[in-house]
Amino acid sequence: MDRLKDKFIPKLLVPPGDTLLEILESLNLTQSEFSDRTGISRKTVNQIIKGIAPISKDNALKLENVLNIPASFWNNLESNYREAIVRAREENNINREKSILDLIPYNEIVKLGWIEKVSDSSEKIFKLRSFFGVASLTLIPAVFDIVFRISDNSEFSPYALAAWIEKGRKEANKIITKPFDRDKLNKSIYKLKELSIESHEIFLPKITGICSDCGIALVILPHLSGTYAHGAAKWLSSEKVLIQLSSAYKSTDIFWFSFFHEIGHIVLHSKKNTFIEFDELEDKLEDEANIFAANALS
Repeated sequence: MDRLKDKFIPKLLVPPGDTLLEILESLNLTQSEFSDRTGISRKTVNQIIKGIAPISKDNALKLENVLNIPASFWNNLESNYREAIVRAREENNINREKSILDLIPYNEIVKLGWIEKVSDSSEKIFKLRSFFGVASLTLIPAVFDIVFRISDNSEFSPYALAAWIEKGRKEANKIITKPFDRDKLNKSIYKLKELSIESHEIFLPKITGICSDCGIALVILPHLSGTYAHGAAKWLSSEKVLIQLSSAYKSTDIFWFSFFHEIGHIVLHSKKNTFIEFDELEDKLEDEANIFAANALS
């Protein structure tokens, strides 16, 4: 059985240098003498034996010439050892990420159709890595740093909000928009306000079209438990910006206030920031966006 192929991870990783040392001892060769015979520096020979330095292809040929053991043997030994190290490291990473897995509403995301249903915890981790676009779930707080800084609400789930924000980014990337035009957006404010008295079925396609024409990808997503967010705004590039709203508020005044609140961030504030709207969030920039929204709807 090919244990490496079956993802067998040895409890004790044995470096190729151990085999080399055994052979040198059987031949009564010191490391210094072996260095002289191969032309490999004494330091490198010692590091190979300790498992610090790998056996290079060139050095594998030198070992073949001196020890009469094929270079392929040393190359395979080295390759298998390095692969085993990577697999052991991956197993350790998986174990660390399992604690994060419990903080992510996986089943709810599955029900929304955002991710494939799997039962094995390791498979869930692989699916979530792909969903979030990260090499490890431990990197989520760094990628979504603002999400992990914005609320002290004990019921608030930063990982759930990170999933909601990431889904919005993915959906926005599918939307074709014209390059962002601030003047066109400012001129469209009144037209957008007029739509606020229409029903959802009528206004949604219209504001989506107006936004796209101004360089804004408007994304409305289902509410995700633990997020507590009405909306968000994020620049995807210098020519495209995302406005993301929760469908939980689509039939209320909160929807329109949130919409113009995010417009306010786009018009007033830096392209470098990601803005997320919460009821309890107090901040100067949020206050400015609130004033903009109130004025736009008055």
